[in-house]
Amino acid sequence: MNYNKITDAIIEKFSSIVGNENLILTPEKMFDYAHDESLNKDLYYPELVVKPKSVLELSEILKICNSKRIPVTARGAGTGLSGGAVPIYKGVLISFENMNRIIEIDEENMTAKVESGVRLIDLYKKTESYNLFFPPHPGDESATFGGMIATNASGSRTLKYGSIRNFVREIEFVLPDGTILKTGGKFIKNSTGYNLLNLLIGSEGTLALFTNVTLSLMPLPNFIWTIIVSFSNFQSLAKTTFQILKNGVLPLAAEFIDKKVINVSANYLNKSFPIKNGEFFLIIMLDSNFESEILNLAEIINKIALDNNAIEVLIADTKKKQEEVMQIRSNSYEALKKYMIEAFDISLPRNVVINYLEKIGKLEQKYNIWLPTYGHIGDGNVHTHIMKADFSNGTWYEKDFTKSEIEFIKDEIYNIGKELGGIVSGEHGIGFLKKKYFKIYLNENLINLMKSIKLIFDPNLILNPGKIF
Repeated sequence: MNYNKITDAIIEKFSSIVGNENLILTPEKMFDYAHDESLNKDLYYPELVVKPKSVLELSEILKICNSKRIPVTARGAGTGLSGGAVPIYKGVLISFENMNRIIEIDEENMTAKVESGVRLIDLYKKTESYNLFFPPHPGDESATFGGMIATNASGSRTLKYGSIRNFVREIEFVLPDGTILKTGGKFIKNSTGYNLLNLLIGSEGTLALFTNVTLSLMPLPNFIWTIIVSFSNFQSLAKTTFQILKNGVLPLAAEFIDKKVINVSANYLNKSFPIKNGEFFLIIMLDSNFESEILNLAEIINKIALDNNAIEVLIADTKKKQEEVMQIRSNSYEALKKYMIEAFDISLPRNVVINYLEKIGKLEQKYNIWLPTYGHIGDGNVHTHIMKADFSNGTWYEKDFTKSEIEFIKDEIYNIGKELGGIVSGEHGIGFLKKKYFKIYLNENLINLMKSIKLIFDPNLILNPGKIF
């Protein structure tokens, strides 16, 4: 794709819109904007970083970029894992760090209106003071709402409440030509025309730029418990999970992780996991407003787990105990990251996760490589990592793999996911790092339909070029 460079005259126009203090022109100040949190080590510097303070400023910036055919990349906190917010075609990077206001908490409608640059942790703190609750928890609490909605982020609490898509009521957005629009509202039901709201959610900044969003909230639960169950094998863990769900217990989260990964994470944090026995751990979170109900749910889980040969069942019923457990689970990615080559977030029908793990085990033997796999057993979203080292007795042992070997392993993992009826990404998005596999998983006619939609929204192809397609 051919794009134009940013001239001094264009920089002057941007300065008149946002002020010179909200422009970054020098590469040494752009390092944080040239990468995300993915494992890709390449740096992609924009020509210019612009930090608008309002929707009107953003509209004027986009009008200029569209008329001059300058590529535009939107960016929140840069916590993405697929290269979705890095400017691979240079151009203008729009940072939403100045658009970080919580505009409104509406207690009667139980909604929050926030600008795109608001961090997840800030909304958590604000809603708690109103005794309200935003259920989704994508992981990194410094993530911003523009980025999370652009990737339809989800995380561990998806099982009961769904992904962020389920909580977005309204989006204010700007098209490439500067047109400002809104879709959705505080209402719950909507059968009025095409659902553009859901089209925008997960579009990874390729259709429009979001300026503020209205989100559903829920009453803050009086009780949240975490239950850890250990097993000698994954089959018993999976069977327990399916029976829990079939018996009418819908947990806030149901996670699986093996002992080796737990040991890596605990070692990384210099902490101790509360259960020592077992090879696989099922971590279940329950929420309720009534102590009698959560006690009953815990008893049902305990019985089902023991009936399926669980080794140990532990209930963390205080906030401190829960934080200790979830801190070890949540830091598994960071603990592994130093020796990680590739990270996957394949989403599968949950009943085939067993088959997936069996095939991954055979792949480990075939290539003599460690492929740690853990994730969300309740919704089938699995995270497999290709490692350049193995971990044993508190020590890392590095191994040598050729680039071609790694590519073969990547292809085989994605092929396993496809064979089992999965999809390439459950929560991280496509960005530019998974484009090759996006084409493998989806029908060509579907992809062409998506490209047609892209052209309707962005005929000059300036928004986040090189992503998804």
